[in-house]
Amino acid sequence: MPTVTRVLPWRRHIQPPAMEVQEILEHFRRVHPKQPTETITEAYRVAAGCHQGQLRRSGEPYITHPLAVAGIVARYGMDDVTIAAALLHDAVEDTVITLDEIEEDFGVEVRDIVDGVTKLERFNFDTKEEQQAATMRKMLVAMAQDLRVLVIKLADRLHNMRTIAAMPAW
Repeated sequence: MPTVTRVLPWRRHIQPPAMEVQEILEHFRRVHPKQPTETITEAYRVAAGCHQGQLRRSGEPYITHPLAVAGIVARYGMDDVTIAAALLHDAVEDTVITLDEIEEDFGVEVRDIVDGVTKLERFNFDTKEEQQAATMRKMLVAMAQDLRVLVIKLADRLHNMRTIAAMPAW
């Protein structure tokens, strides 16, 4: 494996995750100065625990991705429910946490948003195209019910594009 001799753009200013959640809270407080932040901090705690030991292709801890997505939606002035859902958006897909556990800890609203962003991979489809079409239908229905699903999905894609250099070029 070759040695990396350059600093990738998204690794230039990495802060410890606890500091990054503070940055998210600061953005939230600017728009919602009197709103409580417990939902956001608890969602961070749960997401960090769920993704413990997971790495992105770049080698970074996986939690940096949900933190980045939550930071994007926080900068847009979204509410605590949206930010919490952004922190948890990959947890059901990539960890052992269930939608029922998210509902129990964070309520129906966060659960429904996370569910709307989550892909349909746990069901058996004959082809990859059928799976993608079913996922798209599910997401469109979720977006029609709550536009915050679209906001999180777009923030997710934006962060993935910002870190695309870690993907193989093929």
